[in-house]
Amino acid sequence: MVEAVEVVEVVGAPGVPGVADVRAGLRRLGTVPALGLVVVPGGLGLAVPGHRWAVATDDPAGVLADLEAEFAPRWTWWSAAGAAGRAGDVHLARCHDLAAVHRVLGGGAREDPGAVWAAAHGLPAPPPPSRRPDAAHGTATLDLDGAAAADEPVTGAGQVSPTWADGRAFDVDPPQRLDRAARWAGLALDVAAAQSRALAALPDHRPQPAGPPLPVQTGYAESAAALLAVELSRTGLPLDRATAEAIVGAAVGPRPATPAEERRARAARDEAVRRHLGDQHGDRHGDHRGDLDLRNPAQVLAALRGLGFDVPDTRAHRLEAFRDAHPAVAALLLWRKAERLATTYGYSWLDEHVGRDGRLRGGWSAADAAAGRMTAQAGLHNLPAELRPAVAAEPGHVLVRADLGQVEPRVLAVVSGDPGLVAATHADDLYAPVAAALAADRPTAKVAVLAAMYGQTSGAAGEALRRMERAYPRALAHLRAAEEAGRAGRDVRTYGGRLVRVPAPAPGETGTATTARGRFARNAVVQGAAAELFKAWAATVRAGLAGSGGRIVLCLHDELLLHVPAAHAQRAAGLLEVALTRTADRWAAGSGVRFVADVSVVQRWSEAK
Repeated sequence: MVEAVEVVEVVGAPGVPGVADVRAGLRRLGTVPALGLVVVPGGLGLAVPGHRWAVATDDPAGVLADLEAEFAPRWTWWSAAGAAGRAGDVHLARCHDLAAVHRVLGGGAREDPGAVWAAAHGLPAPPPPSRRPDAAHGTATLDLDGAAAADEPVTGAGQVSPTWADGRAFDVDPPQRLDRAARWAGLALDVAAAQSRALAALPDHRPQPAGPPLPVQTGYAESAAALLAVELSRTGLPLDRATAEAIVGAAVGPRPATPAEERRARAARDEAVRRHLGDQHGDRHGDHRGDLDLRNPAQVLAALRGLGFDVPDTRAHRLEAFRDAHPAVAALLLWRKAERLATTYGYSWLDEHVGRDGRLRGGWSAADAAAGRMTAQAGLHNLPAELRPAVAAEPGHVLVRADLGQVEPRVLAVVSGDPGLVAATHADDLYAPVAAALAADRPTAKVAVLAAMYGQTSGAAGEALRRMERAYPRALAHLRAAEEAGRAGRDVRTYGGRLVRVPAPAPGETGTATTARGRFARNAVVQGAAAELFKAWAATVRAGLAGSGGRIVLCLHDELLLHVPAAHAQRAAGLLEVALTRTADRWAAGSGVRFVADVSVVQRWSEAK
């Protein structure tokens, strides 16, 4: 139970008497392992087991900095977006994010307080909230929906009150809002304790466990990733606007002044391809070549077949093999790159997402609803290679980039414990010893490994997979077990404990749907585990950058990009490698698997090899 409410007033910078009162109260407790936090307009609520404080302040970031410096607690909040989003540039070292840990334990996409509370207390999930939850809503406007009457955050049925879960409970006058923030912070501690028990109860699959149980460490890393996602959204990716505009201009032409100019530029780009493909389209359909719609895959495929290309579709990787066979193919591939820049990464994209400070910003999420990979908006996760020269360090800074080498095969070695595959990870290039084991060349070995993880069974991939079965039976048995669970509609858990939801079979579904579900599960146990390792690594790097002026500015699947002062470049490069070693020593303790990263210091992202 949370009790002994203490109301203090804090105004301005840290160090004034109000903050001192909070500090004194925490000092009397001795250690402060966890500190519940809820930030609302006009102040914040703090809680530890048995005590809570409602703090009035116009400088929440200053209060957090002051308490972080002395106590370094594990900040406990409902979600990083609602709490750390108002911390400014204050570095908070440790946290427990209830929404992030809920996604680990229960899978799925819901992360609202009602669902989080219910899961922690073994209750059925309540209906989704009526609006996006925001503990800092606090408009203090007219009470039109009973917010002031919502005194109790937990109903008689044990569920969180809907008005607290959706933020309406904070639409009250400041004194009551701050008191409720403190109570909400206390309830966050209650949920965190239940989640920690649930994580600790999950199996730890490491051969030689080190430190807390691995699922508990996953909870820490996922929480840190949620905090990092808030920081990435705020910090942005440094982008040289002039270079970006020059790249776009070279591909699609000058910035159009009017919609009519934009249409003429589009028609000119299309014509460069139609003069090669259009005649084939016209011969087949009796049309003028200008009627060929390059954005219609069926029409483009028919035109290519008219030129003698027997291809099943028009995907770029299929057409690349024919680039030099006919000018139409080269023109089409070039047109596609220009079209992507014009429609997705063109002038309007730059105007919308690049700020006056030269930072490209988009919202980040610490985990998708599938295997838990980090995702981003505004095209940050899908930037075309053509635009990488525009990602450039600011004056006095450098970019330090690290790319995990062949991370998913190495993760497969950890999660399966296959001794042959473990031995292969000791090489810088894992595919070389795999090729030797398969009596094949390196390209075939790579196809075999990818076929194993993605469940490809036909053509060259099928033969390669059969060779993998003989050379690495434990790895393939692990993947097969996951696939069988997926085909049956059973959920799977990753090595670190994340639950991956698998859809139940639909009545009368076809074999194609069953196969797809099996492949999803087969890949999820590897991809999800790799995402856990990556986020644990990123969290360790983030901690090591504290106080250096350096920041993580991009997390791209298995790649980290740092922006650091030039004077700290080599320190940052070393940090990336040391952090990977330390992370692997914990995450893969006793496995014998070696992880590697390619680290480079550059001015522009395109310079990294």
